[in-house]
Amino acid sequence: MDHNRDGKVGGVIEHYIPTPTAQASPSSSDVKAVHRAPELIKADDKDDAPVPVQDAVTTAEELEASHNGWFAYFKTRDFYIVLGLGQILALCITSTNTFSSLLASHGTSIPAFQTLLNYILLNIIYTPYTLYRRGPRNYFRNLLLKDGWKYIILSFLDVQGNYFTVLAYRYTTILSAQLINFFAIVTVVAVSFLFLHVRYHVTQVAGILICIGGVGILIASDHITGASSLDHKSKGSQVKGDLFALLGATCYGFSNVAEEFLTSKRPLYEVVGQIGFWGMLINGVQAAIFDRASFRTAVWDGKTGGYLTGYTLILSLFYSLAPLMFRLASAAFFNISLLTGNFWGVCIGVKVFHLHIHWMYPIAFVCIVGGLLVYFIGKRVLGEARKPWLGRNQEEGVVGVGTARRRVVKGDTVV
Repeated sequence: MDHNRDGKVGGVIEHYIPTPTAQASPSSSDVKAVHRAPELIKADDKDDAPVPVQDAVTTAEELEASHNGWFAYFKTRDFYIVLGLGQILALCITSTNTFSSLLASHGTSIPAFQTLLNYILLNIIYTPYTLYRRGPRNYFRNLLLKDGWKYIILSFLDVQGNYFTVLAYRYTTILSAQLINFFAIVTVVAVSFLFLHVRYHVTQVAGILICIGGVGILIASDHITGASSLDHKSKGSQVKGDLFALLGATCYGFSNVAEEFLTSKRPLYEVVGQIGFWGMLINGVQAAIFDRASFRTAVWDGKTGGYLTGYTLILSLFYSLAPLMFRLASAAFFNISLLTGNFWGVCIGVKVFHLHIHWMYPIAFVCIVGGLLVYFIGKRVLGEARKPWLGRNQEEGVVGVGTARRRVVKGDTVV
């Protein structure tokens, strides 16, 4: 395609990696060039020419075989990046929940409109850059018309996950909604296993179960202290809320797996930009239909504006960092990392809402973090960055930030 070209832009360079055919020899004359998706990576003087896969530092299998042992991944830089990134994302979710609580206590409950602002901001940031990289003609002809349906499905699932999860808390108890939210993890594992051919090691399953056990301690603590109970909920209302929570968790699970798949094959700015573009349209329609009455009765003042601004900025940061987690790790680890958000929520609540930390909370946090560590026991140096659907040498993936193929082509580097 004529839009694919090498060129330095602002200190970065687009790389297109020739991929050998099935019977290709190591010589460059036998290599069939296939244009891959452009991706932002760190540039240097030697990056001006495309890098054939066979001229890379090593193959994926050789790279992983260079460091053996049950704790090989623990010795890599990626492990600490993934662990820290997961907690940053958990803090982002906790912060957005805090702003939502502040808005509700201030007399403003407009869940669909709140998220709409996030999609608008993502669209403003990433769509113009995608247009610049691809060119207007290619953007509309190939991205929107040809591949747009993939992002429409992803955005629809993401919007519905947000909407139904928030809606569930209006009808059911927090305890019930938290328990049902675990179904997102079950959905991610099942969909990844069936459609992406992901096979989970026994330690990964054990890590997930330990994390769930940690959240079980949190829920038990809330039940003991009465923090999770919401009175005056009829039985019929709770059933409706439980169904909404189940639907929201299912949508989240499917959207997480779909985003992991797309970010492994496409540039990050394209994926996030398309989520913002289509999410803005889909969520805008829902906000116009379901939030009209709430919008008219909401309190509009400086505090409301400040809370909405904080909510939007932090949620946009979350959406910008989440794809990197999907590349470095997986949708499953992404979801269990967010389980520590309950602990961080209480820590924030001590200052904001004058809550008290129950003695079981630190135990639960240690349990969840322990599960995150157990999850990676037995993983080799590439960890979950090596995706089974991208080929043995990750030849079907993009050479981008956080991908295993970048490690193969560029050596021990993340950015």
